[in-house]
Amino acid sequence: MTANEYRTGPAGRPPASIPWLSYRFTRRDAVAAGFYVLFLLVLSFAPGLIFPVLVMVVPDPLTASYVLNLGFYAVAGLLAFLAARPYVVRETKILATRPVLTLSLIPAGVIIMLIATMAAVLVTGDVQTAANQEAVQGFVGSVSPWLIIPLIVVLAPFVEEYIFRHLLIGKLSRYWNIWACGILSVLLFASIHVVGKESLTLPVLVPYLAMGATLVGLYVWAGNNFMLSYGVHAAKNLLGVLVMYAVPPELLQQ
Repeated sequence: MTANEYRTGPAGRPPASIPWLSYRFTRRDAVAAGFYVLFLLVLSFAPGLIFPVLVMVVPDPLTASYVLNLGFYAVAGLLAFLAARPYVVRETKILATRPVLTLSLIPAGVIIMLIATMAAVLVTGDVQTAANQEAVQGFVGSVSPWLIIPLIVVLAPFVEEYIFRHLLIGKLSRYWNIWACGILSVLLFASIHVVGKESLTLPVLVPYLAMGATLVGLYVWAGNNFMLSYGVHAAKNLLGVLVMYAVPPELLQQ
C-alpha cells in the first residue's frame, strides 16, 4: 500500500463527509503555538515566576511540579484541539479506513523507535538521561499512574504532535521544502525536551532525535497524518510509564 492510498482511503476517494482542508496557518494556530512556546520559555528560563507561588498552594515539590505540568498541557491540549479539530476528525476517519494497518503501525512504530534509539546509542556512545526524563521519573511513587497517564500518554503527545508535526511539517511545508521542515521538526522536538535544563550534548539528545525522526517518517509516509504519529507517540510514552512503574527506581537510574 502506498502512502497516497492510505491518505485517500478506499478506492482512492476521500472518506465521506470529510471536507478538504487547506493547510494554512490560522489565528487559533498562533494562539495555541504562542501559548506553548511562551509557557515553555518561562518554565525553562524563569521558573521562579510560577513555581514558588504554586508551592504555596501545593507544598510537596513533586506534586506541585505535576500540577504545573498537568495544567500547562491541559490548556495547551485544549487550544491545540480547538485549532486542529477538523484535521483530527478527518485524519481519524482516514485511519479508520485501514484499521488493521493502523493498529499494526502503532506497535511497529514503537519498535522502530526503540531500534533507532539503540542504533544511535551504539554510534554515538553512552546515552545520558535528560533532566526532562529525570523529572518524569521523579513523579513515580509520589503520583498515581492513573494521574500520570492523562498527562504523559494523552495530553503531552497530542500537543507535541500538533506543534512539531502538524504545524512544523504539515502547514510549514506549504512554504518550505517538506524535508527541511522534517529536519527542523526533529531538531526542535529534541531540543525542547532539554532546553534550559542542561547543555545540548549529543548523548542527551540522541533518544529524542531518534524518536523525532521516527515520528516524522511515519507522519510523512501516512500523508501528513498527525493522528497516526500521535498514536505511536502515545504508545511509546505508555510503554515508558509502564516500565517506570514496574521497574524499581534504583534500577532505572543505573
